[in-house]
Amino acid sequence: MANRTRKIQLHFMVDEQERKIIDAKMELIGTNNLGAYLRRMAIYGYMIELDMEPLNRLTVELSRIGNNLNQLTKRANETGNIYIDDIEVLSGDIKAIKEGIRSFINDLFADEK
Repeated sequence: MANRTRKIQLHFMVDEQERKIIDAKMELIGTNNLGAYLRRMAIYGYMIELDMEPLNRLTVELSRIGNNLNQLTKRANETGNIYIDDIEVLSGDIKAIKEGIRSFINDLFADEK
């Protein structure tokens, strides 16, 4: 306990109903660390839970596009040819990523409108 970075202890009481509300809010954001939750709430006043799955899918798509681009570059260097179909597929993939990013941003700020 001597190595603690936080040495000041705060203490407050809640009733049974308040504790249930705190537990429910902690479950909503996916944490079971009461100290961290209460500290962040006291300092910042709110916690935000972000669904990062859409961003994870976009990252996978970007990686796939990068792989396709590397293959096209290798083929162009080896043969001196690039097929228009390959470029159109890559262009379509890039448009899909842009739309995904727009959708993610719109969903992220939908509550502010």
